[in-house]
Amino acid sequence: VRLQASGGGLVQAGGYLRLSCVASGRFVSINYMGWYRQVPGKQRELVALITDSGSEDYADSVKGRFIVSRDNAGNTVSLQMNSLKPEDTAVYYCNVRGIVVIGMPSRDYWGHGTLVTVSS
Repeated sequence: VRLQASGGGLVQAGGYLRLSCVASGRFVSINYMGWYRQVPGKQRELVALITDSGSEDYADSVKGRFIVSRDNAGNTVSLQMNSLKPEDTAVYYCNVRGIVVIGMPSRDYWGHGTLVTVSS
């Protein structure tokens, strides 16, 4: 399984970016797909996730500004980031929790990270 993220970059405060992550390989089942972010010296934190049933969860700091979504095929997760703030600057990682081998437990899979920089 490989997760390939794209869409990071530099944007001014108030602008928008869209991140996408494609999961290649075959999942038996997926619990959820989502995005985390990390800044130097801090722990990686959840930004948003969407479950297999379509339920969404967001960090309080991004509620009302970010939207997480999945495609119908279920192998792409996207993050629409609106009204970006300088404090959103971070490396963003896509995450999938699921099963790739029948009988094995769910585990987390991570993308390589994509840098989002928001200038003031």
